[in-house]
Amino acid sequence: MRTRIVKWGNSLGLRIPRAFATEVGVADGTPVELTLEDGCLVIRTVAPAGCTLEGLLAGVTPENLHAVVDTGDAVGRESW
Repeated sequence: MRTRIVKWGNSLGLRIPRAFATEVGVADGTPVELTLEDGCLVIRTVAPAGCTLEGLLAGVTPENLHAVVDTGDAVGRESW
């Protein structure tokens, strides 16, 4: 698909067609990373900070680690 770069204030903007946005899961406000690869502009989505398992676990400290919570006996087919 061809589209056009347009002036947006002092910058340039690129309109992403809805079908493409839906396909890659982007919406207004989605963070992206721009890179140049072999003379081509590449746009990649980035996970928000702390949304990876490694990022979440990195934030666990002895101060914010909670104790085990007793949820009572199983009431269905749970297995612990």
